[in-house]
Amino acid sequence: MTRSARAGLTSRRLTSWRRRLYEILEQGAPGDRVSTATNRAIVVLIIATVIATVLESVPDLDERYSGYFLACELLATIAFTSEYALRLWTAVDHPPHAHLSGSHARLRFATSLPGLIDLIAVLPFWLAFVITPDLKLILVVRLIRFLKLIRYSPAMRSLLDVLYAERRALLGCFVILCGTTIMAAALMHMAERHVQPDKFGTIPQAMWWAIVTLGTVGYGDAVPVTTLGRMLAGATIFAGLLMVALPVGIVATAFSNEVHRREFIITWSMLARIPLFGELSASQIADVMKYLRAQKVEAGVTITRRGEPAHAMYLIADGEVEIRLPDRRIRVATGHFFGEVAAIRRARRSATIVAITPTRLLVLDAVDLHALMDREPQIAARIRDAARTRLAHEVDSRDGDLVAEELSADQDPPSQPQD
Repeated sequence: MTRSARAGLTSRRLTSWRRRLYEILEQGAPGDRVSTATNRAIVVLIIATVIATVLESVPDLDERYSGYFLACELLATIAFTSEYALRLWTAVDHPPHAHLSGSHARLRFATSLPGLIDLIAVLPFWLAFVITPDLKLILVVRLIRFLKLIRYSPAMRSLLDVLYAERRALLGCFVILCGTTIMAAALMHMAERHVQPDKFGTIPQAMWWAIVTLGTVGYGDAVPVTTLGRMLAGATIFAGLLMVALPVGIVATAFSNEVHRREFIITWSMLARIPLFGELSASQIADVMKYLRAQKVEAGVTITRRGEPAHAMYLIADGEVEIRLPDRRIRVATGHFFGEVAAIRRARRSATIVAITPTRLLVLDAVDLHALMDREPQIAARIRDAARTRLAHEVDSRDGDLVAEELSADQDPPSQPQD
């Protein structure tokens, strides 16, 4: 092999390793155990170091367990420094940076908010070898590591997205608050300046009272004593309730909408993988989504057991399950469904279903299944037709969860439903 060929092979291997590291660090595809374990370990280490930093600020605990605190800090620094270096190296594989050169992609990551947080998380420790910083300042700065959880928490990411999306509305609330503060301070200054010149003698002095009152905190260090001042204080308190409620309502509504939007997108994408609903219109899919709930199960988890009452129908959005019959086992994967016949007929399960891989399911409760089939005859026909088709090709008519007799529309249901 020539030198250029060896160099090319080495370059391809490095590229492959780099991509694999990127997938591990950036929470790869569902079922990637290495990525899941790595990210969970980082989360545990973040929480452990934050707790250790808080406890280290207590003199008695610091004196007694200083060795443990130091060991935890060393471990965290080595781990977070390695993580930062690897993220910097793999930044070229980040999709938004795909059009950039290697140096530009790494610079973009280093100057991004996640990159700056990762850098600050390790910087105090290494700076201690160069300068002699205030130890209390180091403790406070180390708590910034808590912000690293944003990368691993969908809820925190959603909240940041909401704050960014509603930044103009929140800025408007802040402007209104500033104007209200100035007006309240000016009026209180006019009413109380002669009685309490030390607290309301100037508008800037009165602004402290206005801020505290509008924020509904009320420290009580500055209190009006005149009748006019008390009337102005009462009006300011009511205005403060509005000042607090306005941004809270904006953020709460936007956060709720963001959560529902994410759930809608995830459920829609999962539902689109199910051939059973492949030909439904958008409005019909939207109707189906109202009844579905997502469920994730790990490998080896039993989803249903033979002999238990059938409470729901399951659709496999991603993953693989095994149908365990008395005489054989059948594996079904993404796009298949199970449990619909027993749920329709209110029968007991005739097979045990176990997840073979980490699996994402869409669950349709038996009551909702009946309501959906009554409301949408087309969907009801597709479910029955698909069940008969799968019965003919996959499951014996005498075994399994799909029992041929249960598909008969003219057969009476069991005399004693087991739900």
